[in-house]
Amino acid sequence: MFLQTAEQPTSIISLVLPFLLVFGIYYVIVILPTRRSQKKVQDMIENLKVGDKVITTGGIYGTIAGLKADRIQLRIAENVKVDVSRNAVTAFQNPDQEQTSS
Repeated sequence: MFLQTAEQPTSIISLVLPFLLVFGIYYVIVILPTRRSQKKVQDMIENLKVGDKVITTGGIYGTIAGLKADRIQLRIAENVKVDVSRNAVTAFQNPDQEQTSS
């Protein structure tokens, strides 16, 4: 009466393999570069020293005038110093980049 097709058993490997492949590609493209970038920034933050010229997350350019355990004192102009979190530092200023005042 009814035509029935014989179903072949599918193995677990053939079901899981595409998900593992997608996760592997995602890991290589997204997770690894993010980890490397975070490690680079963390190493930079740990190795800050007085006199370094840095840029903060808020876009403030300044020179490190003092260091404490969890924050730094940043000189942004003559006789103007602000305390910011160490984690607010995102990069060093380029040596060839000149600060301009308006």
